[in-house]
Amino acid sequence: MMKTTLIVSALLYGMMLSGCSSVMSHTGGKEGVYPGTRASSAMLSDDDTGIGTKSLVVLDMPFTAVMDTLLLPWDLFRKDDSIKSRVEKSEQANLATNSVIPPAPMPAP
Repeated sequence: MMKTTLIVSALLYGMMLSGCSSVMSHTGGKEGVYPGTRASSAMLSDDDTGIGTKSLVVLDMPFTAVMDTLLLPWDLFRKDDSIKSRVEKSEQANLATNSVIPPAPMPAP
């Protein structure tokens, strides 16, 4: 009885934590496919991430990959209209324009 309860508890906790990076990436307005898996791998390769966080990322990464795979059709057809995405696109357009036509020099006060 105790063994069954332990197994059921582990499965429930695993399902509750499954794909944490994937869910966070999909609600954060990131474009592209497999954003959670990319975020997890970036955390693993970052030197500023602590060993405790890295161990949690390693545990979560298979679940995140499965969740990203399930959400792949959504990623292929969605468009990101978040404020952050619009500002980044606007900044890229301005940089492209400024590289072709540099801004005029400002007069000294």
